[in-house]
Amino acid sequence: MKKWLIPVIIIVLVAIGLYSWTKGFNNTAVTLQEDAKTKWSNVESAYQRRSDLIGNLVKTVQGAADFEKSTLTEVIEARAKATSVNIDAGNLNASQIQNFSQAQSGLTSALSKLLVSVERYPDLKSNQNFMNLQNQLEGTENRINIERNKFNETVGSYNKHIKIFPNSIFAGWFGFEEMTRYQADEGAQNAPDVEFDFNK
Repeated sequence: MKKWLIPVIIIVLVAIGLYSWTKGFNNTAVTLQEDAKTKWSNVESAYQRRSDLIGNLVKTVQGAADFEKSTLTEVIEARAKATSVNIDAGNLNASQIQNFSQAQSGLTSALSKLLVSVERYPDLKSNQNFMNLQNQLEGTENRINIERNKFNETVGSYNKHIKIFPNSIFAGWFGFEEMTRYQADEGAQNAPDVEFDFNK
């Protein structure tokens, strides 16, 4: 066997090993990143469901002729603002998520005021459609929390993958950057109080 052949074989084996390693890193990072984008879409979908339910709730409440118009207007405006905040899942960053969170918090606050106001309207509280919407809203708030947690878990897996050594070196080469977790505004993690005493 020629002497020059041994170094060539070693170089080829190292190159194959390096290729397999970087390929494995890249493919896993891409998979985790795409999973995180999908989870974010699920977060947005849950919030969209809430927005749709709130639209139906507002229509039901508008049927009460003497209901406080300013309260309804506040909910309608907050809902419009919340639905106007769009985020590109391929370009998630802290600023975008914060804007989204603030808009949703504004809607949560306005909705809470609406639900408190309803207490003064026994006929509205006993309306079957209103009661059904209340139950669906409560379930949706739970779904939103679950989807946000799933998104954060997936982002955590992706971030760990690109930060551990030597993956952190490859992350720089391939342009993988840390993703931002969802962090709600203080107090926004509490779902609106949708419990009603229908016996009043």
